[in-house]
Order: sequence, then C-alpha cells, then structure tokens
Amino acid sequence: MHGTGVAKEFLIKKNDAALTEIIYNSRMERRRVAEAAKGVGRPKVGGPFELVDHKGEKFSSENMKGKYSLVYFGFTHCPDICPEELDKMAQMIDLINNSPTRTSSTPSLLPIFITCDPARDTPAVLATYLAEFHPSIIGLTGTWEQIKDICKKYRVYFSTPEGVQKGQDYLVDHSIYFYLMDPEGDFVEAIGRQHSPEQAARIIGEHIGDWKR
Repeated sequence: MHGTGVAKEFLIKKNDAALTEIIYNSRMERRRVAEAAKGVGRPKVGGPFELVDHKGEKFSSENMKGKYSLVYFGFTHCPDICPEELDKMAQMIDLINNSPTRTSSTPSLLPIFITCDPARDTPAVLATYLAEFHPSIIGLTGTWEQIKDICKKYRVYFSTPEGVQKGQDYLVDHSIYFYLMDPEGDFVEAIGRQHSPEQAARIIGEHIGDWKR
C-alpha cells in the first residue's frame, strides 16, 4: 500500500510538472509571436497619429499607452461586414472584462474604431453609430489625409470609388482585421474573421496575462 501511495504521488508530481511546462511553453510561444511581429525585416504596424474622437475631442496614439488596444478600421455606412465585426468586438470586450482571471493590475483593453470614410463619418455620426454596439468603443475620424496616413501606418488597405458626387451613396473597400496593440504601442497580433468572439477573447486575454511576466 505504501508503495502504491508513493507511486501515485510521483505520478501527480510528474503530471503537475508536465502541465507547468505546457503552460510555460504556450506563454513563450505567444511571446515569440508578439516579438516576431515587431522584428527586424518586418514592416512596422502602427505609429504616431492624432485624430478626433466621437466626442469631438483630440485623440492621439499617446492615449493608447499603458493599455492593450484593439483597433478596427471600417465605416458607418457599411451594410454587413462592419456591423458583424463590431458585434463580435462587443462580445470580445465583455468576455475579456468579465474574465475571472482579471485582477486590479491587469492592463485594460481599449477598443477603437477608426473610420475609412471621414467625408461622411463625423464625430456625431460615429457617436450615434457606435452606441448601438458597445459604450466603451471609441470612434476616431479626421481629415482624408490623416485617415490615409494612419491606414498606411497600420498597413490597412482602403479604397473609395472615384467621381463620387456629394450626397451620393457609395461603399468603401477595406481590410478586415482587428489589430491588437500592447501598452507600449507595439503591434502584437492581427485577429481575422475566422476567429469566433470566444477564440479572439482567449487570444487577447492570454497576451494581456503575459504582459511583463
């Protein structure tokens, strides 16, 4: 009996050690992905900017420092994809904020929607539109040149039709990704349409949990 007890204790310790190693390796892999995203030879994603938020106040890249930011580019007249992705963003926000692993020292998540259609998406339009999805999403707009500049910095493709007349309806073609940025303003990972809200929240939560470990 004594020998059996010792064997069981040995197996428990062995399994605990194996689980610890798996967790450690998983954390190291996420860190490797994050570091590779800003490595030498890779185009930088992100950079300094200054825009206007949905309240009409200045908002710059400095406002993102100290928090994880989840950045999405779209436009309020989008008929289907943007609403679907913003619904997903809202679910991701709630899943992360309500995670049982969050503590008072855990970096917060800053959800940001940047328009690719500044001609129509004024601060007031953004405020009304984003209120339908989640109260914590910050909407950003600016001049066409400012939007073109930030899209270039985030490697976001967008295109509007040529020769559009004032008041004419049109669609904007654009990249469909969520860009996760760390508290120092560095790009961490892109989350695509293939990720469910639960999968995306898990990825984001793991990166947040790894911060400065």
